[in-house]
Amino acid sequence: MKLAAVGGHSRNIGKTSLLCSLVASTPELDWTAVKVAQSGHGICSRDGQPCDCAVDDPVHPYSIDPETNRDGPEDTSRMLRAGAKRALWVRSPQGRLGEAIPSFEAALAEDEQVIVESNSLLDHMDPAFYVAVLDFRVEDFKASCRRHLERADVFALVAPDAEPWEWFDRTLLERRPWFAVESPSYCAPEIVDLMRERIG
Repeated sequence: MKLAAVGGHSRNIGKTSLLCSLVASTPELDWTAVKVAQSGHGICSRDGQPCDCAVDDPVHPYSIDPETNRDGPEDTSRMLRAGAKRALWVRSPQGRLGEAIPSFEAALAEDEQVIVESNSLLDHMDPAFYVAVLDFRVEDFKASCRRHLERADVFALVAPDAEPWEWFDRTLLERRPWFAVESPSYCAPEIVDLMRERIG
């Protein structure tokens, strides 16, 4: 299995749109796409709102569900519409994603190319390609993204002319390629090319 990951520092900054653009731009890779969502205290990491998607089973505190609805509003439905051959939704409580990894790997055992929207997965797996979406205008910053900034192969900058965060190591953008992106694709041809080099 060759694994690509799309991450980012906050919600609603274009991560799913970028993943869908990558899938649509590389149909020859026959992707399986995965959305990872973690919940805590009844709050979902997908949108920061109260939710009922938390997995409450103490014995199996995670869920790996295939998406069957291509026409729905869910991110996994969007992945199917972009051209993924199948899509999975992985749910776990905050801090317990590692317990899902053996089942996650088993569910993907027959897949050759997998693309995942997640930062936290990098705590447990080493993708061949990792792109991080950054929007300097948004103050919220996920700890999972901060942990793995140095592992990014490329950055997708939503607002490259905005002032970076005070704590941000600006030399990172000199040491890694970055490209300006915007709605609706949140992608750039160079990002697709870099991914093909690593995955194709």
